[in-house]
Amino acid sequence: MESAVAEIMLEFAGATNLSPSGRAPIRYLWTDAFAVCNFLGLYRQTQDDRFMRLASLLVEQVHSTLGRWRPDDSRTGWISGLDEPEGAKHPTRGGLRIGKKMKERKPEEAYDPRLEWDRDGQYYHYLTQWMHALACMSRVTGNPVYNQWAIELAKTAHAGFTYKLPTGDKLMCWKMSTDLTYPLVASMGHHDPLDGLITYSELQATAGKFRDMSQVPDLSCEIEDMAKICAGKSWATDDPLGIGSLLGGAYRMAQLMAENAFTQPGLLDPVLHDAVMGLDYFDKWSPLNLPAKSRLAFRELGLTIGLQAVARMQKSIEHYGRLSALPPHTQEDIQRLTQHAGMIELVNSFWLDSGNQQDRTWADHRNINMVMLAASLSPDGYLNLIQ
Repeated sequence: MESAVAEIMLEFAGATNLSPSGRAPIRYLWTDAFAVCNFLGLYRQTQDDRFMRLASLLVEQVHSTLGRWRPDDSRTGWISGLDEPEGAKHPTRGGLRIGKKMKERKPEEAYDPRLEWDRDGQYYHYLTQWMHALACMSRVTGNPVYNQWAIELAKTAHAGFTYKLPTGDKLMCWKMSTDLTYPLVASMGHHDPLDGLITYSELQATAGKFRDMSQVPDLSCEIEDMAKICAGKSWATDDPLGIGSLLGGAYRMAQLMAENAFTQPGLLDPVLHDAVMGLDYFDKWSPLNLPAKSRLAFRELGLTIGLQAVARMQKSIEHYGRLSALPPHTQEDIQRLTQHAGMIELVNSFWLDSGNQQDRTWADHRNINMVMLAASLSPDGYLNLIQ
């Protein structure tokens, strides 16, 4: 399996002009966040420096590409407005573009929900994925600067995506303009506040592992904001990628709880319960029996990555005494989730089949499908918070 993952990721490196260098890089933030974690996972498994070099190069390319204005924009330089030397030191301070093919919608342009999927800007849930990738880089390399960039990105994203209601409560926008000055989609992403709470907590815990991070900004206020937004929310969804995100998030929560680094342990129970409901519903209408033309690989693979977090969560609960005190129904939900483990091999084998990769639904999303397949085949680089 390790060789298959390496083959996929090296093919991805070539397809997106990561390596060999010399051509304009094709960068997309969500895909690249998973790719960084995959390269780190390969490095940890093989100790082959080639994979660490690719992870480092990918971080550099993402920042130098998505941290700057698009080539077809009249504005130039770093999105943050910093000059070249300072921008290089703080490449995430202005946020990071999504990497879509079309320019973002201007404030005076009419909203078109179909076109908006193809327009650039900033997505909060993509930014949290990149924060996680940077934290993993710090934990694997022992270099605190990656986590510092992640915290600076968290500060920028939180200020740009959250807004205050007249009551004083805060909410979030789902998609913002590249300069974070106006919303492109004003509604709140279903899981965005949960992603933010977990990821900010991860960054805070990672910062605590480095002595020279004392000058790095604290995220306590942002964590408190997200905890308030999360209060009383339902996380239920029948979207396979969303369910997988809940399960991966639950495992990260459990790992942070084991480090006494998560302030809202009561969230683990409702997140798992809502994941169970969503997964039962998803399984009931049997979408995994459909042909490739009716399926989206990256969404299904997001689910299988999350399902693989369940077994790891069980081990964490068994290993750490403070987690074994979880309510009985929480552990019952984990048991129910394990009953769906057969989906992992079903989905992986389906999308490994070269015949299914000939379908347009694979080809149209080739890069993200490749990276998510590699992550599903070997998920530890993405799922595990390195101690």
